[in-house]
Amino acid sequence: MVTRFGILGAVEVRRDGEPVDVGHAMQRRVLAALLVDADRTVPADALVDRVWGAAEPEYGRRKLYGYVSRLRRELAADGTALAWQRGGGYRLAVDPSAVDAHRFRDLAARARKAADDAQAEALWREALALWRGSPFTGVDTPWFNAQRHLLDGERLAAQLELADVRLRLARHEEIVSELADRAEARPLDERVIGQLILALYRCGRQAEALDVYDRARHRLAEELGVDPGGALRHLYERILAGDPEPAVAPPAPVRAAEKNSAAARPLVPRLLPADLPLFVGRETEAREAGRLLGEERPGPVTLLVTGPAGVGKTAFAVRTGHSLAARFPDGQLHADLRGFGDEPAEPFTVLGTFLRALGVPGGTVPGELTGRVHLYRTLLAGRRTLVVLDNAAGARQVSDLLPSGVRCATIVTSRTTMAELGGHRLPLGVLAPATGLDLLREMLGRERADAESGSARSIVETCGGLPLAVWVAGARLAARPHWPLAKVARALADEQRKLDELAVGHIAVRASLELTYQQMTAATRHALRMVALLPGPGFAAWALAALLDGDLAGAESVLDDLVEVHLVQVVRDTTGIRYQLHDLVRLFGRERAEQDVPEGDRADALARLLGASLHLADRAADALSVDFQGSARQDPASWRPPGADTAQLLADPLAWFTDERQFLIAVAEQALSGTEGVAAAVGLATALTTLFEVGSHFDDWERLQNRALAAALRDGDPHSAAKVHRCLGELTTILDRYPEAVRHFERALLLTEGAGPAYRDSATAGLAYVHRLLGHHPTAIRYFEEAAALAGSTGNVNCLAYAVNGLGVIDLEQGRVEAAVARFTESLRVSRAAGYRPGQARALRCLGQSHRALADYPAAVDAYRRAAAISADLGDRLGATHATCWLGDVLVRRGEHVEGRRLLARSLWTYREFGNLWGEAATLYALAEAHLAVGRAAHARRRAEAAVGLWRRIGSSRWLATGLDTLAEAHTLSGDTLAAARAREEAERVRTT
Repeated sequence: MVTRFGILGAVEVRRDGEPVDVGHAMQRRVLAALLVDADRTVPADALVDRVWGAAEPEYGRRKLYGYVSRLRRELAADGTALAWQRGGGYRLAVDPSAVDAHRFRDLAARARKAADDAQAEALWREALALWRGSPFTGVDTPWFNAQRHLLDGERLAAQLELADVRLRLARHEEIVSELADRAEARPLDERVIGQLILALYRCGRQAEALDVYDRARHRLAEELGVDPGGALRHLYERILAGDPEPAVAPPAPVRAAEKNSAAARPLVPRLLPADLPLFVGRETEAREAGRLLGEERPGPVTLLVTGPAGVGKTAFAVRTGHSLAARFPDGQLHADLRGFGDEPAEPFTVLGTFLRALGVPGGTVPGELTGRVHLYRTLLAGRRTLVVLDNAAGARQVSDLLPSGVRCATIVTSRTTMAELGGHRLPLGVLAPATGLDLLREMLGRERADAESGSARSIVETCGGLPLAVWVAGARLAARPHWPLAKVARALADEQRKLDELAVGHIAVRASLELTYQQMTAATRHALRMVALLPGPGFAAWALAALLDGDLAGAESVLDDLVEVHLVQVVRDTTGIRYQLHDLVRLFGRERAEQDVPEGDRADALARLLGASLHLADRAADALSVDFQGSARQDPASWRPPGADTAQLLADPLAWFTDERQFLIAVAEQALSGTEGVAAAVGLATALTTLFEVGSHFDDWERLQNRALAAALRDGDPHSAAKVHRCLGELTTILDRYPEAVRHFERALLLTEGAGPAYRDSATAGLAYVHRLLGHHPTAIRYFEEAAALAGSTGNVNCLAYAVNGLGVIDLEQGRVEAAVARFTESLRVSRAAGYRPGQARALRCLGQSHRALADYPAAVDAYRRAAAISADLGDRLGATHATCWLGDVLVRRGEHVEGRRLLARSLWTYREFGNLWGEAATLYALAEAHLAVGRAAHARRRAEAAVGLWRRIGSSRWLATGLDTLAEAHTLSGDTLAAARAREEAERVRTT
């Protein structure tokens, strides 16, 4: 059975020559998007973008899953697999040669390497015969349009190559009509015109050939303002001279050279500006850039070169681009984005320039931004290209210009931190005095600079090591060899004349800001000095209130004054107004703070900021009550906002947490870098656990708390270290890293030996939970009982509910359903009394499990739905998914197979999105059970095998045995009694070891 796939025309599938119905138009569109990357993984998000573009419907991913499921069934008849890949995408496992577009490209490559023209003609004919019309006929999305544009270009190139071959084989009479039609369609394509002229001339139609040339020359002049190119003019002159064998293409004997010609390969752009002859220093940064851009990585690399104006970012990027050009043989693109000028470059315009540089004819460049982005990224997908984006204002200006090709790299320069853009950051500072002196020597000559070494050093020092300032001073002196260096040194020493001498970069900005600064009131100047101490690019008014030791209204009032003089920018978020400080303004403000504010006062202000951050984070976490292990807190905050301000700020604690996440992380990191207030900094890092957990910000969670742990240990604070170990234990439990979680919880208990129960209850409960997941029931029971006793003695209701619930889960897993129901009911009662909503959701989920075990499916459905609603209201997607997963299982058990499998499939998507292996395994197990319920043995076996594989990886013996039981049932249903016996034997071994 031979299956062929077609996308060079309408999307089609043929099996042994007969058409196969693969569904409606949208389903065929999904198939086409996968066929373009045949036998390669396409990420789910990318697939959604390909299929719908900006018109993605509600629940697009869910609809995509449905299309993929139906395609999988249609294609399975001949063994074609369409599978979900671990990395988060789909892979259509077909040989690319079975897809007409990939076969076309393979034949084209072989034709270009053919030993002679006869073989080349046969290959080109076979390649072009695969075309049935416009690629993806009837499909209209930006991605498909870009792919169609690319394929149409390849088809034209093949047609032109075939015409050259046939002309060399003296078959001009056979193709003259075809060439005439093509020339009429492409009247400005000089290669097409040349082929037609040559064919007409060889057919004895010299007058017509010359007329074609004359009409082309006039049209090129009228529409493009250019004359015909050298090759076409040469052909015209040879015809006029009566040359019996004129040619527009190299003759057959030099075909090897033709293979390397510009016509036979993509245009290689070289858009970097000329390298600067004067460049000193930056050796360390150059090595780091070379390392980052030279390593093989699993995706495109972005290097963000940041620093103040005039620090040499452009020169560094250009020098780096030239030095690494050999690593990017497919070209270098460059654009000055003029981010801080009067007319910043628009991505739409830059993309047009890039596309033309990449060989896209001007008339075929897409007319909308999305089309240009898709075509640009498509062209660079398989190339090794360097893109340099100079002088960027922000991520919006840059994001559409970043290539997605895994072998591409981008250098972005900006005087802002570009905090919202991902990549490797390489900040450039001012030059060291010795390096600045080297730059001046290069410009003036060593002899002249050393003859007045004192003045030379004075110039560099007065310029503050800013490369542009040193260069301007040097350029003025180089143009005036009769001037002594002392003349410029004296001029720069005069503050009034310095602006005239160095009206560049940061120097001019400083003077301008100084003028504004002096016109402000004393209170506003102090506010600028204080706000410049804040970490991160954005902040809310409460942060300044803490720095000023005031209230929210006073901070908002003085911020209005700073906005008025354009020193602070206003931005908005979900909870109100936020503010932003330009980096150069921040530098100026910090300079003034260092000059005018005693060091002790600055330290006190930052301590108040840390105290306010900790207090607000703690109160928000308490309001959300997500810390389900109920860690007892001792608030070490040194400063707290007024009660009314706190209530106003935390009216929506989850929204406040979300808006402040990056700022709070920055405050914690700033404090952890110092030696004072480590306990409060660690407290803030652990208070953020709630935000990290609800938002699934696992990377931030691990990075910040590992740093907090190191600081606590360095500071000799065992209680703070224990608190961090407890939080990291919870994180590693969520991430299914159970041995690591056990070590964190055990370390927390070791550090608090001899301390009161408030330090030990939650870590004990966490340790019990991990042992329960690992199937170590006796150990888990011991720790849960100990945690319940500790929590009861301290009044830690959250932890008590958690421990009681954990004991109930073990009862349920060991078949003591009535005892489990009693535990879960008690956990629910305690959680409700305390207003601990995550505990309520957990207890309801577990009650649902109990009802499921008793086959009381209506009660189970009610419990699961109530649990899911609570978790969804809390913004806890994983908690909601836990309930939804088992709800789907129960619906299947009571005969609602379609809705049940739909919920299970949705749960599987979510677990995979979050990388939650245990949840994924549980869902696969439930799906296997669902397929068994309707007699689908093969589907049940595949799901059970996947679940068993995950539980082996996790190391959960109890659930591994359960999964093996289900796998045995699937083998039995399919008639494979030997495999069923092996699965049952392994399950028994797992249970008894």
